[in-house]
Amino acid sequence: MDTDLAKTLTALNKKFGNMIVLGSDIKNDVVGRMTTGSLALDVVLGGGFPVNQWHEIVGEASNGKTAVALKTVAANQQRDPNFTTVWVAAETWVPSYAIMCGVDVSRVYVVSTNIMEEAYEAVLGLVETKAVDCVVIDSLPALVPTTEDEKNMDEATVGRGALLTGKFFRKMGHVARRSLVEDERPFIGLLINQYRMKIGVMYGDPRTTPGGEAKNYAFFTRIEVKRDDWIETGTGQEKRRVGQTIKIRTLKNKTAPPSQVAYLDFYFADSEHCLSGEYDFAKEIVALGILNKIITRAGAYYSYKDRKWQGADAVVSSIREELDLKASLDKDVREAVKASSRYSQEED
Repeated sequence: MDTDLAKTLTALNKKFGNMIVLGSDIKNDVVGRMTTGSLALDVVLGGGFPVNQWHEIVGEASNGKTAVALKTVAANQQRDPNFTTVWVAAETWVPSYAIMCGVDVSRVYVVSTNIMEEAYEAVLGLVETKAVDCVVIDSLPALVPTTEDEKNMDEATVGRGALLTGKFFRKMGHVARRSLVEDERPFIGLLINQYRMKIGVMYGDPRTTPGGEAKNYAFFTRIEVKRDDWIETGTGQEKRRVGQTIKIRTLKNKTAPPSQVAYLDFYFADSEHCLSGEYDFAKEIVALGILNKIITRAGAYYSYKDRKWQGADAVVSSIREELDLKASLDKDVREAVKASSRYSQEED
């Protein structure tokens, strides 16, 4: 190395704290992953949510955005007994719903405020401690800037929320930074947002999201959550809704192809196949198994290793009933998808 270059690098690193590192010294797993709790969603994201980054969960009202965030927390709590979450409850925190989704609420710190400045300051301080694994802001549209909160209803406060949100993410870039060469506790940030309609748009997509345009650069991934259909059980007067099929599309993804789609069956009531608060993992595994040729199809018959079934429903039923079969298929599907280079989630 050139002597002058070496001196300059040494001086800069001494002044700014090892800011410059050699590319070959950077950890291979610098873009780690945290599972979403859904194999299908993990796959379309490229292995789960990338760590040390912020991710937006956006969609219409009551389409499953909060459920996706809660299931992400629950899945990672199961993997790590020390997994710690901060939940900014700009909207009401509902413990019973979180518990239904499998969340251990004793490991969730709830920030109960809808004042934007308070929420952002709390998140910045907590992430900077490097002692938090997940931060969820639920939701951005419910946060109110102080200037708006203190003014009367007839007084205008245009753009203040967007300015504060842009500033928050600029400051977050510093506190969320982790070493490229040393192991430091990672985290993920999930921001729940909701579509609004632009006024006077005649062409193109009229939808926008609160918080301004500046925030969108900060999201490593953006996923759109949309109800695809209701899941019903019973017939006639006994028919009732027990869940919904959620369609999730990746709007932005910096580590995997964008515009990928995953379908999740989420149950909000007990049914014959799944308990409330669960994803239908069996349907996900079968769909991905067929897609990746782990499960082969010949007419109406489906085969996996030395097993054969007539009809996909029979395969799904067997997976629900046989834990060994479920574990084997899950392992084979993950390995197949990982080999296709779209998936980098570490095996359990």
